[in-house]
Amino acid sequence: MSTIIPLRELQVGQKAHISQVTASGELGRRIRDMGLIPGAEVEVTGRAPLRDPVALRLTGFTLSLRNNEADHITVEI
Repeated sequence: MSTIIPLRELQVGQKAHISQVTASGELGRRIRDMGLIPGAEVEVTGRAPLRDPVALRLTGFTLSLRNNEADHITVEI
């Protein structure tokens, strides 16, 4: 059974697949250009001390994403 949650709620070490990106316009384009597209697997590898930004591991690379950007992404665990 899978659960759909906001990307922001993933814990360090947890993996999930992106189910939806709701951002539009320039922000939506930037998020998709970073490889954050539906179906992509992501793993949270770390968080800053104040929990923003979050470090994500995708296939072949790691990126940092601010929480206000992560709020536009839902994932399936």
